[in-house]
Amino acid sequence: MTGLSPAHDTLATPLLLAAADGVVLGGNRACAQWLGVGAKRLPGLPLAALEHGDDRLQRALHTHGPGETVRLPRMALAFPGAAAHFADAWLTAQDDGGWLLEAHPVDEFGGGDPVAALPSALSAALRGLAHELRNPLAGLKGATQLLARRVGDDADSRELVELMESEVGRLTQLIDQLLQPVPPRAHAPLNIHAVLERVLRLAENDAGWAVKLVRDYDPSLPELEGDPDRLTQAVWNLVRNAIEAGAGEVVLRTRVEHGLRIGGEPHALALRLEIVDDGRGVPEALAEQVFLPLVSGRAEGTGLGLALAQQVAREHRGSIAYRSRAGHTVFTLLLPYPPPAEAARDAAHVGEAVGSDEKEAGNDQR
Repeated sequence: MTGLSPAHDTLATPLLLAAADGVVLGGNRACAQWLGVGAKRLPGLPLAALEHGDDRLQRALHTHGPGETVRLPRMALAFPGAAAHFADAWLTAQDDGGWLLEAHPVDEFGGGDPVAALPSALSAALRGLAHELRNPLAGLKGATQLLARRVGDDADSRELVELMESEVGRLTQLIDQLLQPVPPRAHAPLNIHAVLERVLRLAENDAGWAVKLVRDYDPSLPELEGDPDRLTQAVWNLVRNAIEAGAGEVVLRTRVEHGLRIGGEPHALALRLEIVDDGRGVPEALAEQVFLPLVSGRAEGTGLGLALAQQVAREHRGSIAYRSRAGHTVFTLLLPYPPPAEAARDAAHVGEAVGSDEKEAGNDQR
């Protein structure tokens, strides 16, 4: 029985071939690199000698016959005297009596990626928060209805009360969705500047004259496909973070981007929305964790604002990123526009529906 062929050196999977008595005949280049030794040091070594603090491999060599394959999960394998490496090992008994060992490297510690568990952790935290907020919101709704009866014909006061009613209704709807999730609303054409004006109105009532709010809009932007309530929540979270970071000025800037990639997907046209502030910036210690839920740089912060903003960006096939230093922080939200063909197709469907309605109306008149 001979060693592995040169073709095996082109494989990325570590392989070891052993004789019937378990003595290594050879290994491919990937195996030598993985174990951190020269390939010439592998032949003549007992296969079981590679086990580190285990005997499953040795037992498998004595209990399995030709044609059988056994999986040995999370094996610690090491060249004698060298550091251990971890892999899911597959040991196959060859028809000629030899053995083939495949090593698929894995992390030392088992279990899923902690980041993968964050959505469920965030969901559980939000559900608990939703239960706590339900009663206060019901009280606010009742108080707002009483205020609406008392403001009379004062236009400014009535506008503020209507804003309060709208926001209480939006938060109530959000809480209902958290407690009883429903499918997201279908996206519809919207004017992003209408969303930003709603956010600025909230900011004016929250910060008063303490913060200068600047509009830097591109009036030529086409309509975007999205959910206005979700986008309002995302942008408001970003603006409120800027205010709470001590900003004296917050700029909302919109521009169009041509030919860019978002999450690896190419887009011909996208919206670039920037929230620029001159506050304290993102703490350096949180730079790599700022979008994780329940992570906040303020003692009174919930750590949910940026996580929710990122979720909304993903719902719209977009992305959110930032750059920050003291006195200059920019959060950038990229949201793709529908491809021209898709937009034209949607417009054609709308036109067909309108034409059909008009035709039916004409038939009714006749």
